[in-house]
Amino acid sequence: METYDGFKNKRVIVLGYGRSGRSAVSALVALGAHVVLTTNEVISDERVRQTMKGWGVEIVDGHHPASLLNDAELIVKNPGIPYEIDFLQEASKRGIPIMTEVEIAYHISEAPIIGITGTNGKTTVTHLIGEMLERSGLNPILCGNIGYPATSAAKEAGGDSILVMELSSFQLMGVYEFKPDTAVITNIYEAHIDYHGSVEAYEAAKLNLLRNMDETDKLIFNGMQKEKLEKLDHAINTEYFSIESEASACIKEGMITYKDTPLIPVDDVKLMGGHNHENMLAAILAAKAHGATDEAIIKTLSEFGGIPHRMEYLGTHKGAAYYNDSKATNNLATSFALRSFKTPVIWVAGGLDRGQSLDNLIPQMTRVRMIITFGETKEKFIELAKETRKEVVSAENPFDAIQVAAEISELGDTVLFSPACASWDQYKDYEARGDHFKEGFSILEN
Repeated sequence: METYDGFKNKRVIVLGYGRSGRSAVSALVALGAHVVLTTNEVISDERVRQTMKGWGVEIVDGHHPASLLNDAELIVKNPGIPYEIDFLQEASKRGIPIMTEVEIAYHISEAPIIGITGTNGKTTVTHLIGEMLERSGLNPILCGNIGYPATSAAKEAGGDSILVMELSSFQLMGVYEFKPDTAVITNIYEAHIDYHGSVEAYEAAKLNLLRNMDETDKLIFNGMQKEKLEKLDHAINTEYFSIESEASACIKEGMITYKDTPLIPVDDVKLMGGHNHENMLAAILAAKAHGATDEAIIKTLSEFGGIPHRMEYLGTHKGAAYYNDSKATNNLATSFALRSFKTPVIWVAGGLDRGQSLDNLIPQMTRVRMIITFGETKEKFIELAKETRKEVVSAENPFDAIQVAAEISELGDTVLFSPACASWDQYKDYEARGDHFKEGFSILEN
């Protein structure tokens, strides 16, 4: 961990006690800050309270009183907490900086940072880069929005490590001096408008990744969206990837190609779909920038079958193939998933209603034989089925849906769980939702 004096003796409020909050508290204490931890939940674990007390941390739980701001010099907030809450609005009025823990990670990391963001594909790209680097004998540490807090990874990392950091728009709103050595932006489409308020604000949050980068750094960007960079005044060394045109990484004559060097036939890679081909190309550019070998890249592409809850192949039952794509929390991700199959699809979808229209899913409905829907958005999917003249069945949840699918599926069908919605109406996160679906499949197998 690098020595950094920027937080020393500062009175810092850590807002929220999730994984990133716990990691931020630990890092800030080590850096000599005076930390106040405040959270809406009541911390009932006495061991935690005693540990915090031993570190000199003040705990204010169950609420966020405005009086905490009287002496505060900085707030480190959980990324999921919206800026619109009264406590943060008052902090902004008082001019108190509000950051996320990835900013701390940047200041204490001895290792170079690959920062990965995008509307879709960032988790897959993060894992692909990690595998390519590891197979090359390097020492990647995957962290950030992927589940392992960036500050924990930065404390662990030595000079021979590489931080492969997945970054959400929520995290990127709270960075000031953060500067990755390599930035990867997979794509930018409309998403999380309920949090950001507008498409423009969401896009600005994503592009905030680039705010401190210069010609000594590298940007890897989707060649199909070059126009999004035209509005920026930057001198970053930029490489593009594309599945439809010439680029530093592209598909040429059926081959995954890096700078005119054919690596592997597209038909030999394990991940399906054009969106995953884009993910591979982005990962190749980032991994190459940090020393990955062609051999390691080829082996990764031929063996990497995806990550849990992202087009995760579960197996077959009575001749139908089952896929868990619980991480598809928006229309675009589900469009990519539906586009990946040529077989008839029994589509399991639904979840939290964020007010989005389903109209842009209509072009993909030619692949769908039947919809099984659940959750708050159930009625919207029923209307979509009526509009596109598809059969539709309601279910209580994904576990129930898989039992329904098993009864109606036929030889050669694909049962695709790709919700196109967030999970919070019934589950704490998309992992729990996907695990419930997988639990349903495991029962079919027994």
